[in-house]
Amino acid sequence: MAGNFWQSSHCNQWVLDNPLLAKNLQTDLEFLSEEEYQKVHIFYASVIQAIGEQLNVRQQVIATATMYFKRVYAMYSLKSIDPLLLGPTCVFLAAKVEESGLITNSKLQVACSTVVKKFGYAFKNQEFRYKTNQILECEFYLLELLDCCLIVYHPYRPLIQYVADLGQEEQLLPLAWKIVNDSLRTNVCLLYPPYLIALACLHMACVISQKDTKHWFAELNVDLDKVLEITQHILKLYDLWKNYDEREQIVAILEKVPKPQLTPPNGSHRSLQPK
Repeated sequence: MAGNFWQSSHCNQWVLDNPLLAKNLQTDLEFLSEEEYQKVHIFYASVIQAIGEQLNVRQQVIATATMYFKRVYAMYSLKSIDPLLLGPTCVFLAAKVEESGLITNSKLQVACSTVVKKFGYAFKNQEFRYKTNQILECEFYLLELLDCCLIVYHPYRPLIQYVADLGQEEQLLPLAWKIVNDSLRTNVCLLYPPYLIALACLHMACVISQKDTKHWFAELNVDLDKVLEITQHILKLYDLWKNYDEREQIVAILEKVPKPQLTPPNGSHRSLQPK
């Protein structure tokens, strides 16, 4: 494990750029609009969040799982692996990486079944169709697709440090923390270092709370244009949410998602389809 972000695989391999994301998105845009594609990711981020909460893991585990999920689909099409299989697999692996304690196979299976029932409006009240052995098999593919780059740096730690420096933990931290969680529904976690995401979320919290922190931000030795870019990404998410009724729209969107191939992206002949 790298001692800091700048020496990590996160920094050196997994801070991507918009042209790469746009190029790898083309296959899925044959079936979905860009907005529909974003809604698919918003939905499965909520599924991952619900599975994590059902398993009673820390928010950092959920954030790491969401990052794994987004990294895979940043490089591969939705038809490569069923998101409903990859989501629980990401939680299962993230819990190990973040040393969150043992998740038994039975507990994972119960959590997945409970969450699928919770989102029955999207899954047409179907049962969770994957077995534990398929999640375990998918975990090996996930490790390969991530190139074994499992350590993820999140905005939470720098956020805590920044808020402490401002001396306004009680007023700003809960709101900024929530905005960081919301940012996982965007691509900022793929495009920017976590400390910049933390600053953008903190700045938004300051504006919402009407806290005058202009002097504090002005003294920072950071690229404030990048902070503004992150803010715009998150604001676009909030604009989308204003007119988005997931219960009404998500079924039709999921039906348009290309079905997974019979073999994983690496060409192996072992199938990840439900048996």
